[in-house]
Amino acid sequence: MVAPVFEDVDPASDCDCPGCAHRRRVSPSWPSGRFGGHPAARGALVVAAAASAAVGAGHPAAALAPAHTPARPGVPHLRTDGDTPPTPQGAKTPLHGPGGKGGKPADPANPPPTTRTEIINRAKTWVAAQVPYSMTAYWSDGYRQDCSGYVSMAWNLGSNEWTGSLGQYGVKISKEELQPGDMLLFHNPDNPEKGSHVVLFGGWTDYTHTYYTAYEQTPPHARRQSTPYAYWTNSAKYVPYRYKGVAAAADGAKQDAAPASARTARTPFPGKAYFGPGADNKYVTQLGRMLVARGAGPYYTREPGPRWSEADRRATRAFQLAQGWTGTDANGLPGPRTWQLLTTGKGKDITPGAAGAPASHGVAGYPGRNLFRPGADNTYVTRLAQQLIKKGFGRFYPHGADSRWDEADRRAVEAFQRAQGWRGGAADGYPGPETWRRLFS
Repeated sequence: MVAPVFEDVDPASDCDCPGCAHRRRVSPSWPSGRFGGHPAARGALVVAAAASAAVGAGHPAAALAPAHTPARPGVPHLRTDGDTPPTPQGAKTPLHGPGGKGGKPADPANPPPTTRTEIINRAKTWVAAQVPYSMTAYWSDGYRQDCSGYVSMAWNLGSNEWTGSLGQYGVKISKEELQPGDMLLFHNPDNPEKGSHVVLFGGWTDYTHTYYTAYEQTPPHARRQSTPYAYWTNSAKYVPYRYKGVAAAADGAKQDAAPASARTARTPFPGKAYFGPGADNKYVTQLGRMLVARGAGPYYTREPGPRWSEADRRATRAFQLAQGWTGTDANGLPGPRTWQLLTTGKGKDITPGAAGAPASHGVAGYPGRNLFRPGADNTYVTRLAQQLIKKGFGRFYPHGADSRWDEADRRAVEAFQRAQGWRGGAADGYPGPETWRRLFS
């Protein structure tokens, strides 16, 4: 028998699965050849070889491709430009099978009560069991094995909803109000677009609130993963919702759910003894987070914590200098005036590139790549957009510059990078140190 001939084929460079998107951002070029390329391509080669061996042995090869999976493994079941299956999920249905007997659909106006802990614990059961994704199959608990069935199960709705009906079981909230157990929904009354997806919010993973833990049902199976806010694709179209039946929290938890500006406004200045070398307490953490919100992010290499550090002193001094204070009024130690401005949101923010601001990667004023991600909202995004407009890339900003990172920013940065003669991963649309240096030189 003549041995089959295999040919290594790299995928198209515009593959938009999260893994390939990440590689394009961090690598100057794609690997190629027998051991390079897309993971799915390597997997296909192995599967093909196994199938050939089975045929050669005289056994029929089994069908290897599971039903109801997207054309590109790893890509969430979102329909874009008709390149994925036309039905991203099943329709609204009752619970199915033995596990669903006796189930009663919840009343959207008064759904059954549950707690955030119970929601997340139910979500974890599918992740632990690695429930396979399917638009037509049902798990043993009676819920459909797609994204909307997963959220229906976690919220304990007693029926399989879809993204067009899940919104009626929740109330819209802001990004700042998100708590574990809330959902992020794409395809809702405000955005009746083709294609849809829904994930459960599991909590922020960083203090900049650009990444969060997402619980979702997506090929090949249920997963828990750090995800850029609001999602890998169609980020601007996701809307946060809170389940109407979530049990009321204790007073302390309610306070935590409020925006930081509202919480800190009720916190009186604890006294100078709580700040400075050797201090280790919750007020130092609170100070750092308030400073980051006012533009001090470049001073911190990690999330502000309870132990006083040089980063806290320099960030505090930068805020004091931004108010026009000098001498002992700008010594880097917070006093009643500094605290009052921070907790009330008053006073002037720290401006990008301010005197004494640390340089990132040796480039003055560059705040770091993490501030230019889907969902990012800060003054550096505004400054970047303004400079791109000044450099002749204003066509990407029909409504002018703003502080929220979106596809217009990415395309404008990519166009600027290509104008430098860069290609591949060097022109990914995300500003690195060299992009920043050339823009502001």
